[in-house]
Amino acid sequence: MALDTGKPAPGWHIAVTDFEGEAQLSGDRVTVPKPANPRVPNSHVAARRSDDGALTLQFSNSWIAQLRWQGGKPLDLSPYLAHGTVEFDLNVVDLAHGGMKFKLGCGQDCERKVPFLFAGRELAGKGKQHISLALTCFWREGDDFSAVNVPFTLEGTGSGEISIANLRFNKAGKATTACPDYRTQSVTPERLQESWAVEWWLPRHEQKLAEIQAHRAAGRRVDLVFLGDSITQGWENEGKDAWGQHFAKYNAVALGFGGDRTENLLWRLQHGELDQMAPKAIVVMIGTNNTGDRLEDPALTVAGIKKNLDEIRQRQPQATVLLLALFPRGEKPDDLTRRHNAKINALLPALADGKQVVFLDIGHALMNADGTLSKDILPDWLHLSPAGYEIWARSLEAPLSPLLAP
Repeated sequence: MALDTGKPAPGWHIAVTDFEGEAQLSGDRVTVPKPANPRVPNSHVAARRSDDGALTLQFSNSWIAQLRWQGGKPLDLSPYLAHGTVEFDLNVVDLAHGGMKFKLGCGQDCERKVPFLFAGRELAGKGKQHISLALTCFWREGDDFSAVNVPFTLEGTGSGEISIANLRFNKAGKATTACPDYRTQSVTPERLQESWAVEWWLPRHEQKLAEIQAHRAAGRRVDLVFLGDSITQGWENEGKDAWGQHFAKYNAVALGFGGDRTENLLWRLQHGELDQMAPKAIVVMIGTNNTGDRLEDPALTVAGIKKNLDEIRQRQPQATVLLLALFPRGEKPDDLTRRHNAKINALLPALADGKQVVFLDIGHALMNADGTLSKDILPDWLHLSPAGYEIWARSLEAPLSPLLAP
């Protein structure tokens, strides 16, 4: 079954999208128009169709740029699932400052993706390459492939230029391109694969190793470590004052990296971030990006959290680990990601023994009485304000004080 890149079948069209706009590629080329008051004024997304039917997506300074097949009668891809592939010819012209992903619909309000940043950059400048991905790369237990209304999306982020041609589904294809196994993704260590992070993520890792070494060289004992994602990284920004008042006296180290999921934290731990120190207490909160990025099965996210706890216990057996429930996100209690995180939190107490690993849920302290969130505490319904960090710090005083006593 071909999804013609030259001239889509009746009813189908190719949408070209930016974070803030959309256009239809009906002729040879199109540029996504900007809204009157753009949030990303310097972004640019355009697409063109070549005489040979190849489609080229050009994007710069873009949060999300897409070529998306949509609008036609939903396709039944279920007969293709067992042994099928999605195949196409890919030409990565430039991806030095960008990333890319492939996406496939999987039923109503369902979408699955395969990240391709590292692999895509390796193909840059090498001309046309044949890509063949197993359809199971895009499948999760319970997905419905019988009525797929967005059968394929090529997505870019940052800046780059990518061409695609001869897009088709093969019922009995041979997959030649690797993809993550969703069942083990959360426990398989990996660097963060996002274009907006790739330029600073490894340098930050090296900076944190140097920070730890500086404490050691100066004879300062690091008694407290925080491990996590952007919420933990925020101790260095919005939470700076609270950090200075409550934790600096312990020579505390905040090992938070924006965007990190469980597998990214695991990579950092296995590459030395907990070495060369012997903290008394380690505060861990990780997993909300497993939800936000891929709405992962809660059990799989908890498996990733457990894998990190095992790594921490192996490297720092003397430390007491304070395992935090994921903070509430989304303005209202019925928010999809809030409800999803609640399922993860319900499973976390089983990972704690109350001695070496202690579970703590302070979510209620960050919410209004009716369960809604306040912009004064979580301005974007996810990250904390300075007031939010003060609440977090005070909530840790009682459980941390006896652990950090001289």
